Amino acid sequence: MKVRTTSRRRATTLLLSAALIAAGLAIPTAAQASPPGLDRSGPKPDPTLLTSCTGQSPIVCTFGDLAPGDYDVTLVLGSDDAAASTEVFAESRRLMLATIDTAAGEHVRRAFTVNVRDPEGQQNQPAGTGAPGLTLTFTGDAPAVAGIGIAATLPRTKTIALIGDSTVTDQETWPYTGWGQRLPAHIGLGATVVNHSGSGESTVSMLAKPEMFDALEPQLGDGDVALIQLAHNDKTTTAEQYRANLTEMIGRIRARGATPVLVTPIVRLRFTNGVINPVGLIVTDQADLPAEMRSVAAELDVPLIDLTERSRQLVESLGPVDSEPIYLIRINGDRTHTSEYGAGVYAGIVADELQRLDLLPASIWR
Repeated sequence: MKVRTTSRRRATTLLLSAALIAAGLAIPTAAQASPPGLDRSGPKPDPTLLTSCTGQSPIVCTFGDLAPGDYDVTLVLGSDDAAASTEVFAESRRLMLATIDTAAGEHVRRAFTVNVRDPEGQQNQPAGTGAPGLTLTFTGDAPAVAGIGIAATLPRTKTIALIGDSTVTDQETWPYTGWGQRLPAHIGLGATVVNHSGSGESTVSMLAKPEMFDALEPQLGDGDVALIQLAHNDKTTTAEQYRANLTEMIGRIRARGATPVLVTPIVRLRFTNGVINPVGLIVTDQADLPAEMRSVAAELDVPLIDLTERSRQLVESLGPVDSEPIYLIRINGDRTHTSEYGAGVYAGIVADELQRLDLLPASIWR
């Protein structure tokens, strides 16, 4: 993991937040530290687990003997001797806890549920990609961890499955960051994000590759939610085939007792005369893909998160220049993929929309 300083991230956040306020929009942010009265209990911290941690900034804790599955994790953050500022990542750059500041002698307890899988990041990578077991990474201006507790989840936890492309997936390498990597920061104990996405995936390849939809399907069960955001790579997919592919995934998800949610794709940063043009709106020579997804959702009575429209409104309100920090254009010229900050913005929108849909227990949300 490439570590970015918290001070630089805060500066970027403040600049873009000011632009959002000026545009009159709510600011979707990463999960805030829960008030102590709302913090729910997790497994009891075990002092011996701290022996698996190395380094000071970042602090990396590796538990290589944990088999794939879901685990409840309790963390005690802070230091007896000094003020601390800590954010917590798991596995392949998944943000589990946004920055938590503590004074000298102050400790806060936080808990979440994390999914351990193989491969740990993008699901179209070979098995064995990434470190075995669970890796927790503590970053920030002055990270401090005083306690760790880990226990396998019993009974089975709720799953929020993500079926998407490079704009969603757990990206291994900075600066690329999918919004699915930021979604866990909005969730505490009781649900886990299973990001079964991969760069380059389309509705066609998701169904064709056994390591993609076929591998995810058995992991779904009653009460789970599966979000589908696939369109960016369906450049040559006809409208009819796109609709058929979405329909097939919806039917198979429902057959497992889970609820499918269609998520229209984030826009690309492509402006013409002050508005996002068709390329930015993911309209191909074959089809207006977001429109086709909206139509399938209406016809099959599937919950819809219109992330295309939400992202269009946001980007157009900011304009071509002030919206640039959401994407990677200032880093490498990329107008499709999001920065760490931008991924957090879109994860916040998805979290807000999921709560509005009321498909999961209210207790899971931070």
